[in-house]
Amino acid sequence: MRSYFPRDMSLHIEDLRATLEDGTEILKGVSLEIPKGEVHAIMGPNGSGKSTLSKVIAGHDSYLVTGGSVTLDGTDIFPMAIDERSRAGIFLAFQYPSEVPGVSNANFIRAALQARLPQGEEIDAVAYYKRLYGKMDLLEIDRKFTARSVNEGFSGGEKKRNEILQLMMLEPLYAILDETDSGLDIDALKIVAKGVNAMRSPERGFLLITHYQRLLDYITPDYVHVMAEGRIVRSGGPELAHELEKHGYEFLKDLALA
Repeated sequence: MRSYFPRDMSLHIEDLRATLEDGTEILKGVSLEIPKGEVHAIMGPNGSGKSTLSKVIAGHDSYLVTGGSVTLDGTDIFPMAIDERSRAGIFLAFQYPSEVPGVSNANFIRAALQARLPQGEEIDAVAYYKRLYGKMDLLEIDRKFTARSVNEGFSGGEKKRNEILQLMMLEPLYAILDETDSGLDIDALKIVAKGVNAMRSPERGFLLITHYQRLLDYITPDYVHVMAEGRIVRSGGPELAHELEKHGYEFLKDLALA
């Protein structure tokens, strides 16, 4: 889609194929372009490859890339380690955020920011905490959470807000949100959406992975893509999500098998 868009200003996925370690093929030729300044959503039934796509882009070692390419602003990301992809500008918010016992939220985010600075340059502590508290207030996160271990003992909603806090502090070039709405009540969903919308920018692209229209009621995408059987089988505007909500995924089977 829209191949005329300069690849040096987009996250470009071309005919991406990937398998599990046992050889099971999950991604069967995914092509997608996410320009800066746009929000793209991927919807699809369970097992269609949506989360696998996000993990392959991030560099998860449980998957083997067997074909295709992914470039970030024109640079091939596959030679990069996971941390290098992150520093280059890719952010992944997990469907099930991990706990990191013994590492406080404040120190975790500060270390991630420090890793992005030139060697010898240090974060200004006063400016850091002022910015951190401002983002926490927006997301309605109690400031006491700065001293708590990352996600340890957090509710599902608290974990998801904490992921968006990391997004807001790291300011990546491309943010991939894997089912960020999963398990959220309506109030938490609105708060998470408020944080994401605050990060929309001409300098940043988003890929939202979701099962449900409800997230897209609060974060309006520029494009919606439907994934089935390891491929993108249909793309359209925001109205496509409403069509899926009305008819379900049954009508996509013929497209997936074509």
